[in-house]
Amino acid sequence: MKQKILSIDNLSILLPAGADRQYAVQHVDLELHAGETVCVVGESGSGKSLTARAVMGLLPAPHVRVAEGSIIFGAEDISKVDYERLRELRGSEISMIFQEPMTALNPVMTIGNQIDEIFRYHVSMSAKERVKKALSLLFEVNLPDPEKIIDAYPHELSGGQRQRSMIAMALALGPKILIADEPTTALDVTTQAQILQLIRDMQKRLDTGVLFITHDFGVVADIADRVVVMQEGKIVETGTAKQVLTKPKHSYTKSLIAAIPRLKPRKARLRASEVVLRAEGVYKSFGSGGSFFGFGKPSREVKAVQNVQLELRRGETLGVVGESGSGKSTLARCVIRLIDCDQGKIELGDVDITKLNRNELRPYRKRIQMIFQDPFASLNPRIRVGDIISQGPLLQGVERHDAVNRAYKLLDTVGLDRRSFDRFPHEFSGGQRQRIGIARALSLKPDILVADEPVSALDVSIQAQILQLLDEIRTQMDLSMLFITHDLRVAAQVCDYVAVMQHGKIVEMGPTAELFVAPKDAYTKSLLAAVPGKDWHFSEINK
Repeated sequence: MKQKILSIDNLSILLPAGADRQYAVQHVDLELHAGETVCVVGESGSGKSLTARAVMGLLPAPHVRVAEGSIIFGAEDISKVDYERLRELRGSEISMIFQEPMTALNPVMTIGNQIDEIFRYHVSMSAKERVKKALSLLFEVNLPDPEKIIDAYPHELSGGQRQRSMIAMALALGPKILIADEPTTALDVTTQAQILQLIRDMQKRLDTGVLFITHDFGVVADIADRVVVMQEGKIVETGTAKQVLTKPKHSYTKSLIAAIPRLKPRKARLRASEVVLRAEGVYKSFGSGGSFFGFGKPSREVKAVQNVQLELRRGETLGVVGESGSGKSTLARCVIRLIDCDQGKIELGDVDITKLNRNELRPYRKRIQMIFQDPFASLNPRIRVGDIISQGPLLQGVERHDAVNRAYKLLDTVGLDRRSFDRFPHEFSGGQRQRIGIARALSLKPDILVADEPVSALDVSIQAQILQLLDEIRTQMDLSMLFITHDLRVAAQVCDYVAVMQHGKIVEMGPTAELFVAPKDAYTKSLLAAVPGKDWHFSEINK
């Protein structure tokens, strides 16, 4: 065993009065050695992220604070050092990669200036040396065209590029400890695999200890030396990756592992003859880089969707998979007419909805509804849940009494208490908000649901509940579903057929079981090869 570089002893973190429990983290003991990767797993609210933030001194004090215990780094207890000492440690000795780079990066500073800030504070280097070092870091994290990216702002980069930029900043001074808080949650499988490989390469080169916070057991299987399982602020199980993933002891660990979607596809249902949705020759392009104030001809055209052809049958789930930027979500928005396609036909039954104006389209809106990726952003924070669900039927001419009754019944259907009717979205967890989003989509009794990454940000147990709920609803209501996802494990469990998109085109389509077992296109093969933990045989307890 290499040198111990971090020791958390009997750590308890106090929550403010009125919280759902007294301590966010209670009596936590954790060690990290040089060159070791320790994965901390658990559901949302288990205390994973607050434990990591306590190490960085980033707790929202004074409301949330360390009540007892110690965090020993080197020879000092960093839970008791002053602000100036913490500033010296951050970046140089201990660095952190945050879950959402868009909110963690400064939107008004270029990537180069944000890296430069680290060097200016911690080391004595000339401006020329700092630029050279920044370019070197961007090159090391495999960013394309570092000379352009160094002058780019965060909003000009993709999610994967922003995450790589943040990793470059975290590694700028060769820290002894790297804390990664869900760094790959919203990334597609190939980008995720590249980010994980990047962290592994860095670790070998610098002998860095990595504390990796995640709810993705596939990632845990690929990178962890040891695993720590947290539930409601306490550590309930710890051990090597092999011990915890294949022979879990605690019932909570068993339930988490049982909820992992398997990569083995389920058998497709018998295909109905009725086609409820057909897309033919759909194209959609976006222009960018026009002159100041948006005038002038765009200098670059992005072909988001190109000549897409697909059919969705009654009662069927058709998955659309691919990397970020492949055109999945743009296609979904074209299908539901949130945006207009440039050319092509989208038929609901025998009606081409691309030809309808706003008033003509209105009666068809209720036949096709959408579940969005981020339920918090897509729910109006100022409107109560009951009004959110009943709003659609009211706009379609349903009497208020009937719309309210329908909303109450849908709360029952999605497994929420009827008292939720008078509450606001911020009073619910992520999984509960997604259930509200599903209830809203069902309120118009649609024939088709378009689900755009509906479980990508949820932990495995909540994800399993939402997927089961969608499956039950589809069976009860004989719904068809267009399911957009970058998670091939999820696609394997919920989709009867799968269409694989790359650069706006469908490169392969077929029954899920056939496509996953014998993919024909090289791109499909690369996606399947990049699935984290694909070679692991997880515990089959509770399955």
